[in-house]
Amino acid sequence: MKIDLTNTTSSKINAQLMEARRASGSTAAGMVLTLVIVTDEGSAYDALKAANEASREHPMRTLAVIKRAGRSPRARAETRLDAEILVGSDAGSGETVILRMHGELALHAQSVVLPLLLPDAPTVVWWPDNAPQHPAQDPLGALAQRRITDAVTAESPVGQLAQRAESYTPGDTDLAWTRITGWRSMLAAALDQRPSAITSVMVEGESYNPSVELLGLWLLNRLHVPVERVVTGGPGITAVHLRTTGGDITLDRPDGLMGTLSMPGSPDRQVALKRRETAELIAEELRRLDPDDIYSTAVRTPVERLREHAESGPAADPALADPAAADSVGEAAAAAADAAVANATRVTADAEKPTAKKAAGKRAAKGSA
Repeated sequence: MKIDLTNTTSSKINAQLMEARRASGSTAAGMVLTLVIVTDEGSAYDALKAANEASREHPMRTLAVIKRAGRSPRARAETRLDAEILVGSDAGSGETVILRMHGELALHAQSVVLPLLLPDAPTVVWWPDNAPQHPAQDPLGALAQRRITDAVTAESPVGQLAQRAESYTPGDTDLAWTRITGWRSMLAAALDQRPSAITSVMVEGESYNPSVELLGLWLLNRLHVPVERVVTGGPGITAVHLRTTGGDITLDRPDGLMGTLSMPGSPDRQVALKRRETAELIAEELRRLDPDDIYSTAVRTPVERLREHAESGPAADPALADPAAADSVGEAAAAAADAAVANATRVTADAEKPTAKKAAGKRAAKGSA
């Protein structure tokens, strides 16, 4: 069922929602939360589609806030609220209200949304793109227990992590963090199967992908060892190498679909590491509404710490015992890093990566034999 309301109010929208519920034969709401999506016309379709799919796991009322302030003085002076109500199969397992706010009303969206929130139910606000610098201080974000952003949609995705760290408030999260849940689970399970003393870590992934940095920062905080960030052609995260005293533990996913887990003394195993759709990511975030302390620790760790091991490299390399040689190598590494940042499609560590894989293969074959 679809109901269009022009130049309406929040009370009229509530009345229409109750009327639609009675018409469907249900007097109780039966929904567990309110999801507020703050978006624009260009992103509204994809965001609503993801929310509708997630509602099959979490029945909820979805409020899509679309601000249309207007470009001309006359359009900005016109204050009007248009609503589109979707119930039944058109709204998944819940209710959907699309709120288009015109003129100055767009500056006071919280006054329209507040009467439409489900009573005695948690509220989650999601910005699919163009998230505010401080989500918890945003008028809509202040209404929510959880605030979801997505650093991938920012102009500088990796730089956005610094902003998220500065503005972090308990209840904040980012879909860049949600995307690495499978990687974190697989790596933790691998170390449970084969406890080893880890000496260093190498994380490989495409450039300008904040999920790669967050995975490296998580490993840095949990293992307290140097972590190297290597840029590849993608898609997404392509590999993680845990260097241990007994050989490398490698989780490799070159195609974005299936991963290969390699451990010394064990045969290679195929594991499911498919890149997930937005609906799955939102559904995962809605399963828990308490603050994510692990995300807080990871995002607050400076990204620059992923390069700390490069500074300690000369001491471990006999060829760099000479201070002059160390300075030359440091200057060359800095120049290479600058060139790599300028080229988003670069693939680095061409010489080191095959060597690590070859060594891991030899140890695995020796252990299996």
